[in-house]
Amino acid sequence: MYDYLIVGAGLFGAVTARELTDSGKKVLVIDRRDHIAGNVYTEKTEGINVHKYGAHIFHTNDRAVWEYVNRFAVFNRFTNSPVANYKGELYSLPFNMYTFNRMWGVVTPEEARAKIEEQKKEITHEPENLEEQAISLVGRDIYEKLIKGYTEKQWGRDCKELPAFIIKRLPVRFTYDNNYFNALYQGIPVGGYTKLVENMLSGIEVELGSDYLENKAQYDKKAEKIIYTGAIDAFFDYSLGNLEYRSVRFENELLDIPNYQGNAAVNYTDRETPWTRIIEHKWFEFGKDEQGNDLQKTVISREYSSEWHPGDEPYYPVNDEKNSALYKRYKELADKEKKVIFGGRLGEYKYYDMDQVIAKALEVIN
Repeated sequence: MYDYLIVGAGLFGAVTARELTDSGKKVLVIDRRDHIAGNVYTEKTEGINVHKYGAHIFHTNDRAVWEYVNRFAVFNRFTNSPVANYKGELYSLPFNMYTFNRMWGVVTPEEARAKIEEQKKEITHEPENLEEQAISLVGRDIYEKLIKGYTEKQWGRDCKELPAFIIKRLPVRFTYDNNYFNALYQGIPVGGYTKLVENMLSGIEVELGSDYLENKAQYDKKAEKIIYTGAIDAFFDYSLGNLEYRSVRFENELLDIPNYQGNAAVNYTDRETPWTRIIEHKWFEFGKDEQGNDLQKTVISREYSSEWHPGDEPYYPVNDEKNSALYKRYKELADKEKKVIFGGRLGEYKYYDMDQVIAKALEVIN
């Protein structure tokens, strides 16, 4: 008999497993996939740590969380500075003085600010959709070239059909600063995220390829308490209906060249290019292997955003009013489950960054 059964070997599951084990509890971790680390899983290809479920860049302002993850891995000094490609025109992200200079030829912050303020005037009423909201924040030019196409590919809907609240604010910097997250602590675990999670789960019993929901009654007998990090609606057998997600599909390619795009992430912001971005994984670790040698090959991933259907991998909760109301009803059911703790992005139907997942896991256990 275990004290805790933890369903899911991603960050939430690994952190709770580590903390409970260290406090003397007997823990079993299971995962339906054939690997640990959930969506932060990295796999080595030609010496490159490939982010199998999309780019993950650790960033936080929470010193306690930063110190916690550094117990399990050494982090490099990677800073996220993505590039936007609009029909061959390249722009810096987030929107900053490099972006404004490329867009309008302006040189001073005063000129850039005047240009944006002038274009914002187009919206004279309370924004009713995402398009109006974006124009009211950054003006028509930036919206058309850097927001519209990318957002429509991400959500599979016209910006006029998307609610304004999706873009509550857009980071606009009147400085030459390309640091996207602007977080106090930022980096990538040296050797990849799988190694980080492996270290968290060191000495803990882990069972892979095990589907909790298919053998629920059997697993429930194995432990006093359960920490469940899967989809909350799946736990209740979709009894109230399906929560909606956006999914992502990846096309990976190993290329026999040392450098494909010169940056870890390039966003394709026009509507015509079918993928949302291309990730070149080697640049998360500066194009070098763990011995510091230059890597001669490269792996790229084209990312395609898609509608989620049951059976697909859920990535992003669609936190609109309809889904939020449905989640609230599932949460009421979850609160009645005295033996089960629901956690993580899917268990709480919430878009969490990695540091938020870890902070939440530590809060739940301590």
